[in-house]
Amino acid sequence: MTAESAATELHTIVDFIRYGASRFNAAGLTFGHGYDNALDEATQLVLHALHLPHDLSPVYGQARLTAEEKARVLGLFARRIDERIPACYLTGEAWFAGLSFKSDPRALVPRSPIAELIEAGFEPWLGGRQVRRALDICTGSGCIAIAMAHYNPDWQVDGVDISDEALALAAENRARLHADNVRLLKSDLLSALAGEVYDLIVSNPPYVTHAETDALPPEYAHEPELGLRAGDDGLDLALKILRDAPAHLSEHGLLICEVGESERALVGLLPEVPFAWVEFKVGPMGVFVIEREDLLAHHARIKALADAR
Repeated sequence: MTAESAATELHTIVDFIRYGASRFNAAGLTFGHGYDNALDEATQLVLHALHLPHDLSPVYGQARLTAEEKARVLGLFARRIDERIPACYLTGEAWFAGLSFKSDPRALVPRSPIAELIEAGFEPWLGGRQVRRALDICTGSGCIAIAMAHYNPDWQVDGVDISDEALALAAENRARLHADNVRLLKSDLLSALAGEVYDLIVSNPPYVTHAETDALPPEYAHEPELGLRAGDDGLDLALKILRDAPAHLSEHGLLICEVGESERALVGLLPEVPFAWVEFKVGPMGVFVIEREDLLAHHARIKALADAR
């Protein structure tokens, strides 16, 4: 079906969602940026084009589109297919931990499973311990830092990143969500944080291997490579965070870090370190939790590995 015939033969919101999903599947698109299937992405794009809320009631599914609205929807579908642009970059919005964030190519599309931990108050991992200060390393769009601050207004949260562009986007999201208890700083991991101590450090650093980055589907080429590539085993940044975190954690401080598919490589390098791997609602997602005291106990080995990078 051509765009011209689609505009003639399709009429309702449901028509266009179904048509978009069919086109996306036929085109072999990759769904890895907040949505994991064609139907949800088509829904997102249709509702955005119609200026309707993302949680629109299904009772409006039979509402008919005007000719101008049809053209807007089909234009978004065409860009998604022809240019392989992630849907969140087309709409300029991504949802994370129940919050709406501005999303554009200055930072990765928010999609970390750490959102589930934030909404659960980091329990049972915090075990009720008090958090006054928290840090988000490699904050990108600011989604983790801002979500932590939103759900814990009594926390003081710092978000750091090496990218000026990412920090600018994070600042826009801080204003968007009125996260006045967030401070954004430029830092290469922990290097610019001398003397800063936190009760909780959270990080979703780059952890994609060179080989995996080179083989990623076209959608990922729209994201900053700086936020993805992390060496031959995906651990170049994670090892440095493990090395440096103890100096910035309070006595009973906790580090939570996402390494994704590089989990196996990390366990292989440090089999003696007691990483606790989080089980999410959808299963394991390569996120570990570790106490400061355990990092100190194995600091020599971690430092040797990190220093060799």
